[in-house]
Amino acid sequence: MGKVINIRKVDAGDANTLAYIQTESWKSAFNRILSKEDLDKYTDVNRAIELYNMLLSENIGNGFILTIDEKPHCIAYWDKTRDDEMEGYSEIICIHSLCDNWGKGYGTVMMNYILRDIKNAGFSKVMLWVFKENNRARKFYENQGFVLTEKSKKFSNAIEVMYCKDL
Repeated sequence: MGKVINIRKVDAGDANTLAYIQTESWKSAFNRILSKEDLDKYTDVNRAIELYNMLLSENIGNGFILTIDEKPHCIAYWDKTRDDEMEGYSEIICIHSLCDNWGKGYGTVMMNYILRDIKNAGFSKVMLWVFKENNRARKFYENQGFVLTEKSKKFSNAIEVMYCKDL
């Protein structure tokens, strides 16, 4: 029997789940990209819980949780872009999954779902930021049809690059 995959919109009680998946994902994905001090700061689960409680209470962004056999595995958030120069674009703010199921297609399922949601919300263009050194994620985005732009910015001791896609 196959695994049961479900994606649902986040709700008020999801802050702990969102924070856990984000911080655990960051520990696995960025441990060679960010300094130990920065990684410790950005993976403080209590700080992440506060952030998600604020996002949920103020209804900011469009968040989703993907479960495998009812166990939370992947989260994603999107909204209109936060970048003033990219007016008219939506932005994938995050897509994080627990490392125990990387490479099994669940990220693609989530990406397809949120791209449909973005398109249904009336956007025809989407952008995202990714660490330049995060080759695994960059390959994933490229396989999803995202195209590297010339835009980049500094985040802590690392560089982020922008990818865009027409929907």
